[in-house]
Amino acid sequence: MKRVIFLVLAVASLAVPVLASAGRQGHRHEARAGARHGIHQIRHVVIIMQENRSFDSYFGTYPGADGIPGLAGNPGTLPCVPDPDRSSCDRPYHDSKDRNAGGPHGHETALADMAGGRMDGFVNQAELGRTSFCKIHFDDPQCSYMPNKPDVMGYHDWREIPNYWDYASHFVLQDHMFESDSSWSLPEHLYLVSGWSANCTTKRDPMSCHSAPQFPGSPPGEPGNVHGEVPDYAWTDLTYLLHRYHVSWSYYVDKGTQPDCADNKMFCAPVPQNSKTPGIWNPLPYFDTVREDHQLRNI
Repeated sequence: MKRVIFLVLAVASLAVPVLASAGRQGHRHEARAGARHGIHQIRHVVIIMQENRSFDSYFGTYPGADGIPGLAGNPGTLPCVPDPDRSSCDRPYHDSKDRNAGGPHGHETALADMAGGRMDGFVNQAELGRTSFCKIHFDDPQCSYMPNKPDVMGYHDWREIPNYWDYASHFVLQDHMFESDSSWSLPEHLYLVSGWSANCTTKRDPMSCHSAPQFPGSPPGEPGNVHGEVPDYAWTDLTYLLHRYHVSWSYYVDKGTQPDCADNKMFCAPVPQNSKTPGIWNPLPYFDTVREDHQLRNI
């Protein structure tokens, strides 16, 4: 199972905002009002979202953090997670690679990872995910080799991700913060911008929306949007409140290919994305509130 890692930076300077910042009118007012104090010194809030990583994957050995038992001074015994393919178990290890396969990302997989609280299903699910994909796509380059062990048990530290460790040392590291939804990219990003992941049976009717941790935006009775229909997110997103209270905001999407699979699988063909292309990392264009408030230009 993954945890989504959020980096929340509150800055007093006039840096370019990523999600929300004070309006232009506020800057003119600031000059008249004089020096600000306390929380009112914050002019911009920048939120950076990093998904497909657990806390232990990035900060399991960070000094003083509640990380991997038996490492970096953490109490407990170093865990060994069952490895059915090898009739053994795998322990956490330092992974210096800058690219990882991980495991399947879906809600059911997350439940199997947690295994009723035993937390011992990670290796098994990673192996099942690779096997199921390679049975169908046996000629895919990712199936031409078999790793010595699934890298779900690998962790990184300051040697691979110095910037993240610098953020942790200069700001706040929340080692007991978990993701809102144990699922894949689309539900995670819906939670980021609206605090919910749902299906709406009637377009433009928020009262018709119901929680959907795995397949949000799917047509009624369809497990997943297999036909690629344009979803309609009828509930209120966070940018509605920013717009209502005259707080400017921007949402940035990296131009290139989606870093995750649209069907929540481990492997898939690259899918292009940019700020003008709605998708699993860019759900705001599908919200009624964003379109009705003419806020598409902020993406």
